[in-house]
Amino acid sequence: MSELRRTPLHASHQRLGARLVEFAGYAMPVQYTSIVEEHRAVRERAGLFDVSHMGQIHLIGPGAVASTERLVTCPVASLGEGRVRYGCLCNEAGGVVDDVTVHRVSAEELFLCVNAANREKDVAWIEAHAGPEARVEDRSDATALIALQGPASEALLSRVCETPLASLRRFRFVDGKVAGVPTRIARTGYTGSDGFELYAPADRAEALWDGLLEGGEAGAPVPAGLGARDTLRLEAALPLYGHELDDDTSPLEARLDRFVKLDAGGFIGAEAIAKRRAAGHPRLLAGFVLEERGVARAGYEIAAQGEGVGVVTSGAPSPTLGKSIGLGYVPPRRAEPGTALEVRIRGRGVKARVVDTPFVRSSG
Repeated sequence: MSELRRTPLHASHQRLGARLVEFAGYAMPVQYTSIVEEHRAVRERAGLFDVSHMGQIHLIGPGAVASTERLVTCPVASLGEGRVRYGCLCNEAGGVVDDVTVHRVSAEELFLCVNAANREKDVAWIEAHAGPEARVEDRSDATALIALQGPASEALLSRVCETPLASLRRFRFVDGKVAGVPTRIARTGYTGSDGFELYAPADRAEALWDGLLEGGEAGAPVPAGLGARDTLRLEAALPLYGHELDDDTSPLEARLDRFVKLDAGGFIGAEAIAKRRAAGHPRLLAGFVLEERGVARAGYEIAAQGEGVGVVTSGAPSPTLGKSIGLGYVPPRRAEPGTALEVRIRGRGVKARVVDTPFVRSSG
């Protein structure tokens, strides 16, 4: 692990006995106890994730809003201070450079939370396409990001937070102190459960982490790793870059229509996305449940009536449903709920059926 980058909480993970793996060039905890236990803790109560490997890219100056409006698919000019929107950075061909959350800090400052594996690519893309009146700052190394997720997250965070949280609605953020640490508190997450993402100075990460893990009458959140984070986001049918999204995939193919201001246009890739929509997408992302024993893994072939029609992008057993679930790209006529499919697992066709997503609705 010595050659891999480390988050500010690396020593904490070692003390907690986490199993560390390589992810996006970082040594990251995949689990502390078991993926299923950590998954269920988030769905039923609360879990705590170190996601400090994610990137934070700020745009500052009189041209920050206009530049961000041009860069991302979601509306930015109408985004109020202290609010967050999800969107995509797209290339000229309409493919997804990355999916991001956009935070409006002030009239002349926004920041994008980006995927760890894409950080350098995103910085270069943003610098190349931001206007001259917007300064681009990559503050990723100076920022720790901890996610507290689950239906009990508000109650647990309130124990060590001076800021009232009940009035903080989803996709909003506020600056305050958590466990005595200056923190940007965003009611966002990547699990399909209620929760918060906490941005703090990297050199104060351990104090924030330890403060959140302190027990008491209300108990404490369970440390959770990337394994549970992946099964949780899959149950919520949230896309993962490199699986459901990439430089060749249109956000409309990935069913992200509501995050694309296509009619207004004006962002890089808008014209190409509109043309691809008019021509008809050859494939769409669909969620499915296996009706027989097996696990659908990324890369497995999807078939219908004996003919290969697509590929699995993500798949895993769902601890909440007790069934194996997955996402994959198939022709539009095969993407309707109720459609019978097969997933070819070790040479055997396993019956599957397309279902509405998300597989599990938000809790908390």
